[in-house]
Amino acid sequence: MEKTGQKPSGAKKAGKVLLILAAVILGVLLILTAAVALWLPAAIMTGERQTLEEAFAWQSEHYDTSFYEGLKKTAYTVSADDGYLLHVELLENPEASPKYVIISHGYTDNRMGSLKYVPTYLELGFNCILYDLRGHGENESDFTTYGIREGADLNCLIADTRSRYPDLTVLGLHGESLGAATTVSCLKYRPTVDFAVADCGFSDIKAVLKDGYRSTGGPAFLIDLADLGARIRYGYAIGDMRPIDSLDENEIPILFIHGEEDRFILPKNSEEMAARTKGHTKVRLIPGAGHAESVLTDPALYLETVRDFLSDLK
Repeated sequence: MEKTGQKPSGAKKAGKVLLILAAVILGVLLILTAAVALWLPAAIMTGERQTLEEAFAWQSEHYDTSFYEGLKKTAYTVSADDGYLLHVELLENPEASPKYVIISHGYTDNRMGSLKYVPTYLELGFNCILYDLRGHGENESDFTTYGIREGADLNCLIADTRSRYPDLTVLGLHGESLGAATTVSCLKYRPTVDFAVADCGFSDIKAVLKDGYRSTGGPAFLIDLADLGARIRYGYAIGDMRPIDSLDENEIPILFIHGEEDRFILPKNSEEMAARTKGHTKVRLIPGAGHAESVLTDPALYLETVRDFLSDLK
């Protein structure tokens, strides 16, 4: 019979130590999980942005940008619904024209990244409106929502464009990658535009991120963790960043262009969105082109593709 006040046995001491150790390990794991859940969305939604100078230098290294200096330019700002200011630049066609296109750039880039598409639209008789997406370029620092807020911002720019240029007779949209997602996301507002061109856009950013993690052997469940963290830290869920959902009632004609060799955002994204929209649509895959490389890989084919699409709308 055990005596009162007898010291605990060695087995009981070991059991208590193991319980304490398990609690400490669990606590550390919970802290690490919370840290990762909050860090991952920051990495996904606030990537390092390029300056205008850096972006222009990159463009100039990859194609002739000398045309830019010779164009008449007008810089201005447009206010979004929440008062956020977007920096905008009009590039006028050397031949007077009532046709305008708004070009949206990709993630971490800025309006200088849209210059590669300007020769195509100048050739087709358009004035080009370039702008910095929220959190990019000359705009104030902010996080990216992969089309949610950006689509609403673009809708404000569309309204401003129609008011600012009363001579306007044709207005189109063109976007690359995040810019394509922004263009597609904007269509849920049923803007008064005549066409949209979406180059290498994603239909669902969460699916793209998961595919990317799997392709590198990483654990795809981390994106689910990032989704939770994004809800907590920014108030937006990564799982809700689905431009494809903006197309259910869309009747605006859309041309989807995608590099056939794009391994970052797979061509199936454009094909899925083309299948979802209700309006006239076409998908063109550019042979040999990787992500956001189509217009640089084959400028002549790119021009022909856009020209043919616009001709179909007449």
